[in-house]
Amino acid sequence: MAAVQADEAPSAAEVREAMGRATAYLRSISVEGGYLWRYSTDLSLVAGEVQATPTQIWIQPPGTPSVGEVLLRAYAATGDPVHFDAAKDAAHALARGQLESGGWAYSIDFEPEAFARFYRRSDRGRLDEREAAKRNNSTTYDDDNTQSAPRYLMAVVAAMDAAAAGSAVAPEGGREREIRQALDYGLEKIIEAQYPNGAWPQRYDGSPRAPEDYPVKPAVIPDDWAREQPERHQYGSFYTFNDHTIVDCIRTLMEAYDRFGRDECREAALRGGEFIRLAQLPEPQPVWAQQYNPAMEPDWARAFEPPAVCSGESVGVLNALIDLYLATGEERFLEPIPRALAWFGRSEIRPGIWARYYELGTNHPIYGDRDGRVYYALSEISEERQRGYAWERDFGVPRLVARFERLREEGRERTLQRQTPSPPSESTRERRRQSLVKTVREALAKLDGEGRWITTGPLKTRGMEFGDRIETREFISRMNLLSQYLEL
Repeated sequence: MAAVQADEAPSAAEVREAMGRATAYLRSISVEGGYLWRYSTDLSLVAGEVQATPTQIWIQPPGTPSVGEVLLRAYAATGDPVHFDAAKDAAHALARGQLESGGWAYSIDFEPEAFARFYRRSDRGRLDEREAAKRNNSTTYDDDNTQSAPRYLMAVVAAMDAAAAGSAVAPEGGREREIRQALDYGLEKIIEAQYPNGAWPQRYDGSPRAPEDYPVKPAVIPDDWAREQPERHQYGSFYTFNDHTIVDCIRTLMEAYDRFGRDECREAALRGGEFIRLAQLPEPQPVWAQQYNPAMEPDWARAFEPPAVCSGESVGVLNALIDLYLATGEERFLEPIPRALAWFGRSEIRPGIWARYYELGTNHPIYGDRDGRVYYALSEISEERQRGYAWERDFGVPRLVARFERLREEGRERTLQRQTPSPPSESTRERRRQSLVKTVREALAKLDGEGRWITTGPLKTRGMEFGDRIETREFISRMNLLSQYLEL
């Protein structure tokens, strides 16, 4: 490709050509159409959140669904079917690796022996109960892992529907049918995994539940609770807000309703909102814990995650309540918010900063470490945990307060109108396009002859040492930039 002059706006043709090369390269190192997080430039070291094998792909963002989303945007911006075909390959990889319980583990390993250690949707009806019981069937809702996959599959199905209506691509075949089946099954199982009270667990293995084991009741602050993590503590089945597990389930189901009018998904999402209301702790701590046991008491998770009220997850929950109100107009979703914001107002540890955890009852900031004990000062925990967890920050509280205040001032209708603005004028589009010219030129210049954006410099993470490397996060960022430029 000819070099772009420093004072020259890149042409649409130049940008489309670069995007095609970038997709072609990344697709060349994919496994069955799926992706990891990072690759050394010689491909000798590959990783998701942890080190991976050469036959693995990753689900958890910024893994396969995240890469697929930007491929779909690139297709919409360029019209180049190379991006759409790569996007469908990514979706098909997810469909092949889907578990019988309806979701996904953090990764899929396509090496035959490793693949067969899991009970897949494709194994239904082929394995007897004894063989199925030997295999891993644990859907993971932590870290937006499983939820990110059906949201991506929804986007792919919507794009396939649009393409079919316009006869823009070849007729659908087996790959496309499997993508549609995986989406339908995945949404069905997210609803199945929901507890009677509207909550979701961190993990779900597809086993039936006895409703009497999970009574529908409001949250309580126990009179006494363990200051040390119990031995052999199992928390995967707890009602889980940590890492936005429940919020991401609600968001996914509401998107299924918005895209496809699936009433059952909307009903499940609203049950999730009702659980949020049930899970608000009583005064004087009317916010939320990271996880609750079936008695609706805050409980331990990992060794450094004690029972506590949690500022970070509470912000996510409150934003979800606002989203549900905007979607439905039902005031019940706003009712918990003023009490929670009043708690934030009296719980700063210094101006504009909150602790992640506050002790049940006393509201004193507390901290955790890998020894499973509670500490009362950040300086008391190990240096590794001081650096390795978000203990003190603003957690988005100021933005939440401003959002709620603006909603109260504007009202629902004006807020919705503001969130769906009219298309910009031609002059506004041109100003925005011009503002991107410099960064677009830089992105084109940094794309090497093989179609790679190389992230330079050393990286030490999870016991691995990378030098120069290919990051899917960087691919996503650059492709979104170039797509935006073309869209303008």
